[in-house]
Amino acid sequence: MTGPEVLDVARDAIVTLVLVAAPLMLVGLIIGVVVSLFQALTQIQETTLVFVPKILAIFLAMLIALPFMADVLHANFLRLTAHITNG
Repeated sequence: MTGPEVLDVARDAIVTLVLVAAPLMLVGLIIGVVVSLFQALTQIQETTLVFVPKILAIFLAMLIALPFMADVLHANFLRLTAHITNG
């Protein structure tokens, strides 16, 4: 493989990583902001309060987004194997 081909594969891998991780990260970010806002409004300063809602929300988002994530990873795998077999 030449240098540009390696860079193309690496760029494709990074884009795939961002696409696969984005739904879960966005859900975690939104739940974190909502719980932080709730803590600020009610003046509850419990540091462990954010963990349970965030874990449950990320688990639910993973169940919902898993088909999309699998499709993206499968498409990346097919592109990579096609690139390897075609030379």
